[in-house]
Amino acid sequence: MRTVLTTLGIVIGIATVILVLSAGSGFRSLIDAQLSAWGSDTLFIETRVPPTTKNRANNNPISADFSRAGSAVAITSFKQRDLNDIKKIGNVEGAYGIVTGMAVTSYKNNAKNIIYYGQSAERFLIDQHTLKFGRFWTEIEDSGGSQVVILGSNLANDLFLQDNPLGKLIRVGNLNFQVIGVYNPQGSFGGGGNVDDILYMPIGAAQKKMLGVDYLIIGVVQLNDERLADATAEQIRQVMRQSHNITNPDRDDFTVTTEAQALDIFNTIFNGITILLISIAAISLIVGGVGIMNIMYVVVTERTAEIGLKKALGAKNADILSEFLVESVLVTVLGGVIGIILGAVLSWVVSIIAVASGLSWIFNVPLYAIIIAVSVSGAIGIGFGVFPARSAAKLDPIEALRYE
Repeated sequence: MRTVLTTLGIVIGIATVILVLSAGSGFRSLIDAQLSAWGSDTLFIETRVPPTTKNRANNNPISADFSRAGSAVAITSFKQRDLNDIKKIGNVEGAYGIVTGMAVTSYKNNAKNIIYYGQSAERFLIDQHTLKFGRFWTEIEDSGGSQVVILGSNLANDLFLQDNPLGKLIRVGNLNFQVIGVYNPQGSFGGGGNVDDILYMPIGAAQKKMLGVDYLIIGVVQLNDERLADATAEQIRQVMRQSHNITNPDRDDFTVTTEAQALDIFNTIFNGITILLISIAAISLIVGGVGIMNIMYVVVTERTAEIGLKKALGAKNADILSEFLVESVLVTVLGGVIGIILGAVLSWVVSIIAVASGLSWIFNVPLYAIIIAVSVSGAIGIGFGVFPARSAAKLDPIEALRYE
């Protein structure tokens, strides 16, 4: 029982490492699935608040991110004409803009707060999402600001229950819209809300009738050759700077991000989080290692007479050292194995919860996670067991035999 309680720290630490690495693998599969929905041949244009040299309030330098997060500044310079100019670039196959807002939508007695996206009809030629039933809106409906919508699958279920939503009128804000389609389930987007709860409408209706704006927030660009993504992104920056009269790239009021760059940003953030979580788990492992060292010192004291007898019968220091090191390693490796099993079970539970929540999550315990766990537990056994083992090996046999 003492040994079991002592190895509990090792078990918890190893289980945490397995859980973090396994969940990380599942989360990467989620991000890959979401990016693949856009296609590997797309890049994104987003508005951003350009950096200011001084904060007018306190004359302190502030960053672009602080400006965007800490103020209500809206960038209104990104227009449809920018996308029209971008479409003239040789490697650009197509592009569409996005605006977004929030509203209450209702049908009969069912109401829900939703996020809506206004998007041009060209979206349907670029994105790989498919409809469960219904149709997409047309270019004519888009430019004319027709009040038609396509619903996410969850939103359709929440508003209409078992009814067929096609052709029905729903209330979005203060306006009536006709439902012309319902998307197939798409799942949640990593870290954000569920895509199936979103409502989609023509960008003309969203801009003119819902938001009262003429600018875009996001642009999605499809490329002919994804191998030229970086070069095309730079061409897009030049076109945008010329359109916005920007001479200093540091003053850009937009960002252009390729899929590879988006993945790099995600990997950087995720790797930092993973290191942080593993560092926390390492504290548990160190505590467990100290517990192993403590119990091994207790074992040496309890078996002092036994050690003296063995040495009197010819056992060498190396034999005693090996015996206690093996015991220490066995205890920690056993704790490591239990921790691996516990971590795998917890990871499996996480995957079940994620899938039930609509996430494209794949359960996977990477081989390197198991190797790391076994190696770490073995290293702890050696590292924290060597001092008690050396203490046992150096005992004088005569003094040890006298010990009671």
